[in-house]
Amino acid sequence: MKRILSNHLVPGMVAGEDIYSYNNQLLIPKNTVLTDTAITILEVYDIISIRIKDDTRSSLPAGNKLSYSERIKAGPEFKKFKEEYTATVGHFQESMQNVMEKRTRLNTGELLSNVISLMNENGSSSSVFDMLQCMREYDNSTFAHCVNVSLICNVAAKWLNLSEEGIHTATACGLFHDIGKLQIPQDILGKPAGLTPSEYNIIKKHPLEGFRLLQEQGVDRHISNAALMHHERCDGSGYPSGAHGSQIDSFAKLVSIADVYDAMTAARVYRGPLCPFTVIELFEKEGLQKYEPKFIMTFLENVVNTYILNRCRLTNGQEGEIIYINKDNLSRPMVQCGEEYINLAEKTNLSIDCLL
Repeated sequence: MKRILSNHLVPGMVAGEDIYSYNNQLLIPKNTVLTDTAITILEVYDIISIRIKDDTRSSLPAGNKLSYSERIKAGPEFKKFKEEYTATVGHFQESMQNVMEKRTRLNTGELLSNVISLMNENGSSSSVFDMLQCMREYDNSTFAHCVNVSLICNVAAKWLNLSEEGIHTATACGLFHDIGKLQIPQDILGKPAGLTPSEYNIIKKHPLEGFRLLQEQGVDRHISNAALMHHERCDGSGYPSGAHGSQIDSFAKLVSIADVYDAMTAARVYRGPLCPFTVIELFEKEGLQKYEPKFIMTFLENVVNTYILNRCRLTNGQEGEIIYINKDNLSRPMVQCGEEYINLAEKTNLSIDCLL
């Protein structure tokens, strides 16, 4: 990588680092292909120079026709991530099936190291969210969901400045949080229509099933607690026991946020994936009541920054680029559509319909 003065940047160069403003707001995530808009943002925020990746100008097609996600999928980083991610999910699935069917011992250390390695190989938090967003079409199984939540917990724990031990614990809690679903009939888990009350009651047993399985395996109590409590909510509205506030394990509180975020931004048999900004808006409306305030605010403030410079479509059909995050209204950023700048915090009749 080499450092380039901002006034020497040209479209097509690729950012070699996360670029922050002087008040520590993320402006451009690492691996972003620079456009005219991105370079203008750097000038507006008086960023003098940035690191760019070597020999990357050819990665931007003529006319910048590809969407943000298409550019990610076309890059070597995504191809490497997809290969390693697929192997990690496959190994996790095989290991868990052996535990269930052959009653083998659960090797938490090995499985955790696979996820940590996947995380470390793929750089910044923004890169991981980009990669996961582009993996939505490939796999939405329980095993893939567990790996996704594990990666999100790893990133969120770093955002919360947890210790190295705390980061590893959070990652493990995310990885094993949903293994109780292996005890739930597949025809209920994958049912395309709405669940009956009795079927929903069966689904609600998976936290206790996971807790029992993990206790039998003698894992760290935070890991088994996360399996038991990841559907509990701070206002007492969750299940299986209606625990609230300090009764809920702190790592379970973190897993609950990552679990909901991944589940809602992934496709389901009965719907397509929700736009991340729709999910962020839902969190904003009820987050302070249902989730640990410090955890949810830190998560939302950081996760929105991973979508800066992403192209999006608004509910009126206009397409543009997310160029600024409104800190007081995280789900409603400023979007540049051609020559027009639309501040969604002021345009309450508009919102982001989907990322492109």
